[in-house]
Amino acid sequence: MAEPINPEPQAPAGDTAVASPRIPTVVVDEVHVVYRVHGAGSGGNGSPVAALKRMVTGAKSGAIREVHAVKGVSFTAYRGEAIGLLGSNGSGKSTLLRAIAGLLPASQGAVYTLGQPSLLGVNAALLNDLSGERNVALGCLAMGMTPAQVRQLTPEILEFSGINERGDFGSLPMRTYSSGMAARLRFSIAAAKKHDVLLIDEALATGDARFRRRSEQRVRELRSGAGTVFLVSHAIGTIRSTCERSIWLESGVIRADGPTDEVVAEYEKFMNRK
Repeated sequence: MAEPINPEPQAPAGDTAVASPRIPTVVVDEVHVVYRVHGAGSGGNGSPVAALKRMVTGAKSGAIREVHAVKGVSFTAYRGEAIGLLGSNGSGKSTLLRAIAGLLPASQGAVYTLGQPSLLGVNAALLNDLSGERNVALGCLAMGMTPAQVRQLTPEILEFSGINERGDFGSLPMRTYSSGMAARLRFSIAAAKKHDVLLIDEALATGDARFRRRSEQRVRELRSGAGTVFLVSHAIGTIRSTCERSIWLESGVIRADGPTDEVVAEYEKFMNRK
């Protein structure tokens, strides 16, 4: 579970406190995340026949495999930063975001945060049987908005998402939406509020070029409001245009952390050699 950061540490008696221009919002301290996967053995134990037999008999597989997804990761994020997370598939990027959000416990180490991080993923839950408008209302209320704020912001959120551009989809159930429309609505709901820490997992990669431009501009606005944004994306152009700092994670280990142009150049060299 992420632990809170004290934003105003007290100076020792007799010392003069010096205000720092950089306020940390997330401190990741030697974090390890280990998954335990049941029934991941080799041979007959992992075969479809064996799996069916276990379903019929109620027996449990004795095979348990540990996956060390994040390995001793440490860094500090500050207010006003947008940080891109790069890495090939299975490198631990999404796992790290979930650990920062407090959704995955660290096996070792600790995560300290200023405020409650908000994780926005492509798979974020919306209720398929409710309309887009109703999902907007519920999402905003869940983020702590008042009913008056919800009424004021709902038209803006729907307009930002673009789901009504080809009809009145806002009044239709979510199950009638394409995956792209649903992802755009998720982002629009989350981005309607200023967050101390906003974690975005691939959401900006969804939608047409016009929506991506709106999304990138919204990320810049969130940063200017003293927030911190983490962005996981395979779209290098989005990382370059949105994030001034990037962290390259490979096989659960940080390979580079620094200015985006430098980190992206190292990452692309690595990917071209594969």
